[in-house]
Amino acid sequence: MTPFAIAGVQMYVQALQSNVEGMIHRLDVLMARFPWTQMVLFSELAPFGPLDRYALPPQNEALDRFCAAARQHRVWLIPGSMFLTAPDGRVYNTSVVINPEGEIIRRYAKMFPFRPYEAGIAAGTDFCVFDVPDVGRFGLSICYDIWFPETTRQLTAQGVEVLLHPVLTGTTDRDAELSIARATAAQFQCYVFDVNGLGAGGLGKSCVIDPAATVLHQSAGQEDMFPIEIDLSMVRRQRETGMKGLGQVLKSFRDRSVDFPVYDRSAGSDAYLHTLGPLEMPQQGSRRGLHVDVPASAAAEEENRKPIQGLVNAPLMHKSPSG
Repeated sequence: MTPFAIAGVQMYVQALQSNVEGMIHRLDVLMARFPWTQMVLFSELAPFGPLDRYALPPQNEALDRFCAAARQHRVWLIPGSMFLTAPDGRVYNTSVVINPEGEIIRRYAKMFPFRPYEAGIAAGTDFCVFDVPDVGRFGLSICYDIWFPETTRQLTAQGVEVLLHPVLTGTTDRDAELSIARATAAQFQCYVFDVNGLGAGGLGKSCVIDPAATVLHQSAGQEDMFPIEIDLSMVRRQRETGMKGLGQVLKSFRDRSVDFPVYDRSAGSDAYLHTLGPLEMPQQGSRRGLHVDVPASAAAEEENRKPIQGLVNAPLMHKSPSG
C-alpha cells in the first residue's frame, strides 16, 4: 500500500477583492483539524477571482505568502490558479506547485482557456508532471483542459497516477463536467481530484474519484474541506490487471494497431472541423448551425431513396407491433 492524503478546499471566492487571506485561514483550519493531510488543492482562480484585470506579475506577494504557508504546515500546496502576466504582456491562467519546503517547483498555464468566454487569455503549451518522493507521480490540468482527453492522455503516458484538477464552473454544464471527470478516471486509470469554488468561484460539487470510477467524495453547494487518503498501489495494480480485473486500457492503447491521422494537421482528415464557424460568442437570435448544406454524397443517397415512378401512390405497408 502507498497511502497519501490529499485535501480539497471548496470555498467562497470574491471577484472584486483578494481571497488570499481567506485561503490561508482555511489552510490553517484544515491543518489544525486534519494534521495528517499531505497535499492541499484549492479551486481555479481562487486567490483573486475570475477577472483578469487583477493579473499579477509571475513573482508576487501572494505567491510568497502561499510558499510561507506551505513551509509552515509542511504540505504540498496548489493554491488554485491566478492570472499572471508574462514579460511579453500575454496573460496566462497559471497554477503553481509548492513543495513542503515552500519552493515553487512547477508552473502550469492552462492549455485550453474557456474560449470564446476567455478570449483574452493566452494558452499554455507545456504539461505539468511532478513526483512526490516515495509516493508517486502527479499531473495538473485546469478546468476546461479535462474536456480534451488528449491532455490527460499525455499526462498518463508519462506515468501520472493522480490528476489534480482545479476548476471554476458556475454554469449549467457542471453536471457534464462531473461525468467527464468520472470517465477520465476510468479511461486513464487514475485518481481525479476535481475542486470547484463557490460564489464568483463556481457552484461547488467538487469530487474525488478513484481509478475504478468510484466517487469517493462529492461536495454539495456549501464550503467544504475534504481530506482523502488515497492508495497509489491501487493505480499500479489496476493498470496491470485492469479495472476490476477487466479493461487494461493504457496497455491496449500502447499496443494499438492504428495511428490517428486527425492529429496530423497536414493530413486533411480533420477537414470537417474547418467547415465550422469561427470560435466566437453566440449572439441573441443566432441561427448559426441551423442551416447546413447537404453533402453531395448525401444528396445522391436521398435521390436514390425517391419512390420509383408508378409506385408513388402505392399503399404504405405498416409493420405489425410484433414485426
